[in-house]
Amino acid sequence: MKCEWGGRNVPNILVVDDSATDRVLAGSLLKQDADFAVSYAENGRVALDAVRADLPDAIVSDLQMPEMNGLELVEAVRRDFPSVPVVLMTARGSESIAAEALRRGAASYVPKASLGESLRDTVLRIITAASADRLHSRLMHSLDECECRFALRNDVELIEPLVAHYQEMLRCLPLGDEAERLRVGVALKQALWIAHHHGNLEIPLDAGMDDASFRELAAERRFLLPYSARSLSVSAHVTCEQAIFCVSHEGECIDVGRLPADNESVGGDHLWLSGFAFMPSVFDDVRYEEGGTRICLLKKAHVCEEPLDIDEE
Repeated sequence: MKCEWGGRNVPNILVVDDSATDRVLAGSLLKQDADFAVSYAENGRVALDAVRADLPDAIVSDLQMPEMNGLELVEAVRRDFPSVPVVLMTARGSESIAAEALRRGAASYVPKASLGESLRDTVLRIITAASADRLHSRLMHSLDECECRFALRNDVELIEPLVAHYQEMLRCLPLGDEAERLRVGVALKQALWIAHHHGNLEIPLDAGMDDASFRELAAERRFLLPYSARSLSVSAHVTCEQAIFCVSHEGECIDVGRLPADNESVGGDHLWLSGFAFMPSVFDDVRYEEGGTRICLLKKAHVCEEPLDIDEE
């Protein structure tokens, strides 16, 4: 539900963690500046009961819990409450489960080591992307085909509204449920940031760089030549059968061959690396073309598999 907070609507976030200390920590981070109202559950089963009683705007869940873990919770929420996005909190050692949860429908994840820097902003982005105007949504469901191209001239503040625009276009593409459309938007955003950071800003794919050092280098290069003069070119072709997105940059090639062999595990401790593992978990095909200066993403329509009607003789 949306709670009245100081005369305005505030999204309600359900925090799920078997550790009371971690629940309180995550809740206090979310409630900073009164951005969110927060409720709590100590495991996945209690969380599902809470969702049935009062639908939240989003769920923030730990992965490793008794009764029902985060992976099982993601599956249950996607099945029964597909409009509610789930953001996972990952601890060291749970990276492989986090990667599997992304494949099964989680909207995003944040390493517990980075909660203070990333949790509130991640949830806010997810909530913003999920809240679309209903009448506009009905209109976009009637879209048959659309093609467009944007040039972002070193203006990263335009990434968020650009992805929101593409997510509206995606309403004409059957994706199974609302959660999958949201996941496509998050993965597309990752592609844009990868092209910006590792293409235009030429930040190396060095797994030894922690998130703080990565952010510091990105902030420094954004305003330095030649990096600051570079643009992103983004094209989309969306029909009722598939969506193709292409993100081009003007920097040196992105050599994905330099990614760590265990990228999914490393990405659990390096938030800036997680996009490389997240994109293939959402899109049907991810290609680095033109010498690594363009990322092409393909998403096909969801096909309902109906059981065969076999007549017994």
